[in-house]
Amino acid sequence: MLPLRTVLRRTASGSCCRGFSVSARAYNTGRKGLVLGVYDKEKDEGSVILTNAGDVFDKVVSGKLRDQLTRSGPTLKKGKTRMFYGLHEDFPSVVVVGLGKKTAGVNHQENWNESKENIRTAVSVGCRQMQDLEVEHVEVDPCGDEQAAAEGAVLGLFEYDELKKKKKTAVATQLHGSQDSAAWQKGVLYAEGQNLARYLMEAPANYITPTRFAEILEQKLGAFGDRIKVFTRLKAWIEEQQMGAFLSVAKGSDEPPVFLEIHYQGSPESSESPLVFVGKGVTFDSGGISLKPSSGMDAMRADMGGAATVCSAIVTAASLKLPLNIIGLAPLCENMPNGKANKPGDVVKARNGKTIQVDNTDAEGRLLLADALCYAHDFNPRAIVNAATLTGAMDVALGSAATGVFTNSSWLWTHLHEASIVTGDRVWRMPLFEHYSKQVTESALADLNNIGKYSRSGGACTAAAFLKEFVSAPHWAHLDIAGVMSNKDEVPYLRKGMSGRPTRTLTEFAARLSSDKNAS
Repeated sequence: MLPLRTVLRRTASGSCCRGFSVSARAYNTGRKGLVLGVYDKEKDEGSVILTNAGDVFDKVVSGKLRDQLTRSGPTLKKGKTRMFYGLHEDFPSVVVVGLGKKTAGVNHQENWNESKENIRTAVSVGCRQMQDLEVEHVEVDPCGDEQAAAEGAVLGLFEYDELKKKKKTAVATQLHGSQDSAAWQKGVLYAEGQNLARYLMEAPANYITPTRFAEILEQKLGAFGDRIKVFTRLKAWIEEQQMGAFLSVAKGSDEPPVFLEIHYQGSPESSESPLVFVGKGVTFDSGGISLKPSSGMDAMRADMGGAATVCSAIVTAASLKLPLNIIGLAPLCENMPNGKANKPGDVVKARNGKTIQVDNTDAEGRLLLADALCYAHDFNPRAIVNAATLTGAMDVALGSAATGVFTNSSWLWTHLHEASIVTGDRVWRMPLFEHYSKQVTESALADLNNIGKYSRSGGACTAAAFLKEFVSAPHWAHLDIAGVMSNKDEVPYLRKGMSGRPTRTLTEFAARLSSDKNAS
């Protein structure tokens, strides 16, 4: 063990040290690291407030951790770190992270559990710092909530670098101490589910085609045996189902469409009505003939975010062995401007016989969803929840703060809202007024118009009203996830890139539904 005068080293977040001559990377190669949390000092508190795990560790090292934290500067602010070396021979590197106030809980103004969010943020920062030092094995302080700590670790370390030669150090994380390992594992599964959605959304569109998307999900779900059945429906089946709206979008691309259908049988009662998830699966959206501007078009590889999140939530539900039945439906295709593509003014027919005037080919997601929602009713669903990166108007309305939810069911809304408070991946209820329905049902050539009379006003609301025309189920919710599709720096425990939101909220919602046997 190194002398105490050599254990501190200045980091970017403001900790201090002098006299440490060995490079941190050389010192940590192949060794373990430890991430510990520390709370803000309250007014009457004069000393460092460590977590339970931190307090135990401090006793093991004879009070050196507390002493060095006191000597190294003011109290660590939330999300800030200090790195210490040589405190314990089993952990050459120890990073201490600020957790904010110990008394934090549900913040009703923010609509989330602030304590859980603080833990996710702190742990992710600590684990990334260990990764930068090329530490390969990291033990993580549960910080009072094992699940949130696991989510922070697994979400914080994810980065899509599959196509790069130079990759970040692979870091294995585990729970420090002997706390609730089941809760930690649950957090790992929740986070891995969101990371699967991030992977699918981030990968280039020439890698994740409709066919490849379906193959990846088949591989992921193959491990669950008889509890999962996956059907990859091809063009002939889609034609038999008379999904003319979906096919009208798909015909603009040389990539063949796929309708992915997943059945998870988790309930002991096979006849129990399923929860049906529906996800928009446009694996690349050029806008079609109504071509998008070239700037930023590359991000449209993630226009299948709805399909990615709902399918990943089902993977997680199967991993958790949730006791309910779930069916996932994902119409997958590209929206491209070839010679067969939809033209503005064309009229197409959906599965339920309604005709649609396509005045803007870039409003294609609602065409896919129209047919998928019709099909969802075939399963006598307990509830239908669809997710889609549907409108830029939703990004304008809410930005990346929350997913917009349009629903005809207060019971469904309550479950989604409560789930989002737990996950920190928030939802916000939006209006589903008849006012908007009138705008899409007045069309010169057809029963419906795909953009409505006033294309620039209330775009997210008119899109939801359009979908409502294909729903008769009493419990239906449409999640417009366009605003939360990507992350710059808004969610501190996610790196920049596609976010995979709101996969964990969908998973938590399904978990809550599995324990609520009341239909309404």
